Amino acid sequence: MKVKWMLLALVLFSLLTGCALSEETANKDVTNENAVSESNFIDAEVTRVVDGDTMKILVDGKEETVRLLLVDTPETVHPNKEVQPFGPEASQFAKEMLNGKKVQIELDVSERDKYGRLLVYLHIDGKMFNKLLLEKGLARVAYIYAPNTKYVDEFYEIQKRAQQNEQGIWSIENYVTEDKGYNEQISEKASSANENQSCTIKGNISSTGEKIYHTDSSPWYEKTKPEEMFCTEKEATAAGYRPAKR
Repeated sequence: MKVKWMLLALVLFSLLTGCALSEETANKDVTNENAVSESNFIDAEVTRVVDGDTMKILVDGKEETVRLLLVDTPETVHPNKEVQPFGPEASQFAKEMLNGKKVQIELDVSERDKYGRLLVYLHIDGKMFNKLLLEKGLARVAYIYAPNTKYVDEFYEIQKRAQQNEQGIWSIENYVTEDKGYNEQISEKASSANENQSCTIKGNISSTGEKIYHTDSSPWYEKTKPEEMFCTEKEATAAGYRPAKR
């Protein structure tokens, strides 16, 4: 009888020890998973917002141009395209959220595009900026190229909700097209938000690197291709631009 009880005690001890080890192993797996996840984030600082989906950042003491993965905002600074509806809003939102801020960038599989820009998911204050643009209807899901498709399904779900709520770009009928992106035939005036018409100041960087802004009273205003658009002269000055000479 005593032997039987000893055997039973041994079996119970083994089971309890095994459970403890399994729980410890599970906790280690979770810890390791979190460590791997955090290791994919790189600290950086945004030095300049170019437009809604393109920024200049300082990382490891070097300035880099980054392009947000899997999203596309309407144009504001394209040399061959007019300012598109909700482009100024996307750009202004990015400036307010990111300019001069400490951020983290997350890479996917392929690090750069053909222009040498870093392809990133950009995080600020625990939120992914790519997602915020989609949530507010300031961007569409686009440029889906394997293997950089980590969050594409989640992004489509966010976009679907913005479409259903007719937010931002989805408030204009036939503005977003599947094959060509944004319908260039739709005037900026078509925006239901009236496109924040005060954001008309053009910031241009000369061949010598000098930053100059042009108001609509500047004689070179119509010919100027902007690097950035500003709503006020104060905003342009704060970004390091001087007024154009008249």
